[in-house]
Amino acid sequence: MQSTEQEPGGAPPENRGGGGRVYFDSPGALESAFAGNLTSNLSAAEYSLGVKFAARESWAMSVEDTPDKRGDGFLRELRRLQKERGRCLDQSEFDLALDAWREGREQDLGTYFAERVTVGPGRKDVSARSPNQLAYLRAIRSKDLVFGVGPAGTGKTYLAMAMAVSLLVAGKYNRIVLTRPAVEAGENLGFLPGTLQEKINPYLRPLHDALHEMMDYAAAEELMSRGVIEVAPLAFMRGRTLNRAFVILDEAQNASREQMFMFLTRLGFHSKCVVCGDPSQADVPHGKSGLPQALDCLADIGGVQICRFDARDVVRHPLVEKIIRAYEADERNRERTAT
Repeated sequence: MQSTEQEPGGAPPENRGGGGRVYFDSPGALESAFAGNLTSNLSAAEYSLGVKFAARESWAMSVEDTPDKRGDGFLRELRRLQKERGRCLDQSEFDLALDAWREGREQDLGTYFAERVTVGPGRKDVSARSPNQLAYLRAIRSKDLVFGVGPAGTGKTYLAMAMAVSLLVAGKYNRIVLTRPAVEAGENLGFLPGTLQEKINPYLRPLHDALHEMMDYAAAEELMSRGVIEVAPLAFMRGRTLNRAFVILDEAQNASREQMFMFLTRLGFHSKCVVCGDPSQADVPHGKSGLPQALDCLADIGGVQICRFDARDVVRHPLVEKIIRAYEADERNRERTAT
């Protein structure tokens, strides 16, 4: 139902199929509903929803809307979210709401916010941004072994890290083990300067970066010094049994078949394992990656779930999704040409 509220302070622009004014509690509340960046995010919403908005003082309205009044509904959703939280929405919350309304998933928005992951003190909760990401979080909560498979930027490692930190803080696990293959990418580690740890640190840096997104730097370093959080190359997992641990294998496409089998059999009692990878980005010789074999062998085993992502799940710069789609199209063309 369109708003019939009246308030002095400037007549709205000509309304061509839009909704009525949607009033917020104050100009500050309007700004807060748009994550503190009204001008930029209003433009982003116009582009995503295909509507035209106007905003003035403490109200906003859709002046050119879709037949189903998506613009008007989106404004009312933002008002509800801002009131519910009683604070400025952060950018990720605004983006989550906008994505849902753009894709026609607004009825599920409450579920996305309800299933947020609480991480370290002082850090913002982490939310799924797509149906695949939501299914991934639910799988991690319910299964002991989860594969997150798909292109870069889809949140595979980020969401797994958020769950690991959340469950560690909640006392569900005694430690977190983060590992990835130290693929040499054309350089021989033996010829690089420094100690072994200094040589392998660059390969592990992405895991450190993800961890520090979830926890205060000093707290993370203190937990690592005590061994509560361990970041190590995949080769260091050999011969170990990981009990009461949340284990994440990143860049799994670069693990050989032997390494993948070795890693998966490290899982001990009361432990959980998440394997993240993109089979299309393997740096090991063709046919040597252990990830495709693991996906084939374990697909029908109870307690295991495979979650697949695609370009729609990308949460990096908007160009990343377009780049992924362009490369996927090129790969399909090459395959057709080859046959």
